[in-house]
Amino acid sequence: MIISLTSPKNDNIKQVVQLLEKSKIRKATGMAVVEGIHEIRNSLKAGLSIEKIFYSAEITNFENVKKEINQDLDKIQVYECTPEVFKKISYRENSGGIVLVIKNPERNFQSLKFADNELLIVLESVEKPGNLGAICRIADGAGLRNIIVCDPKSDIYNPNSIRSSIGTVFNMNIISTDSNTAYEWLKLNNFKIFAAELQNSNYHFNVDYHGRTALVFGTEANGLTDFWIKNSNERIKIPMLGINDSLNVSVSVGVIIYEALRQRLLV
Repeated sequence: MIISLTSPKNDNIKQVVQLLEKSKIRKATGMAVVEGIHEIRNSLKAGLSIEKIFYSAEITNFENVKKEINQDLDKIQVYECTPEVFKKISYRENSGGIVLVIKNPERNFQSLKFADNELLIVLESVEKPGNLGAICRIADGAGLRNIIVCDPKSDIYNPNSIRSSIGTVFNMNIISTDSNTAYEWLKLNNFKIFAAELQNSNYHFNVDYHGRTALVFGTEANGLTDFWIKNSNERIKIPMLGINDSLNVSVSVGVIIYEALRQRLLV
């Protein structure tokens, strides 16, 4: 059944706006908003549960919605929005005319699967959701599936995280925890820990990333805390030859991840 929405004050529209704007609402409900055709396509590959579908009849039609979603829409509430209503919940010019409200995947250490030569990312106190999203996109490109986020300062399913990851954030097994719990889990499972840190470090291309490997990155402003620096097996750094001493954290992740991948592909 398709319900037509003609008022931006409709309760369903208000819910979407709250999910877009308020982290506490996303956390309380366990839901998030996905907008953009590429984001929707990638997020649906994670087998997400769709709560609601909104579409703009001015931009697309119901047949296109069915084609993109490719699920039994009889079990999902679908809303056809007027341009005024859709504009209220769409923040992109190239949205494709579809917005989803989805149930976030539940991730924990018990559900995390890893290989004998697992390569994963640990992020400490990630602040900017755009950086987290970019890191998910890089990790996906390198074939990684597991990310541990310690003491996050923004929620994982922030709209900017979803947008910058192009929906791949949902395909990552992202575990949100504290640093001590993450460290104990890594040691229990025999991971070698590399801390990205500027002082007393080896260049990132001079270390061996074979075997179970955890790459730990801190914030752009403050880097890693002493906890990870002291508890790492090795410290690594990227050569910086200009006037600046560091790269954006997502760029640093990309540089080091692909060096690790290069080493592994040579075997």
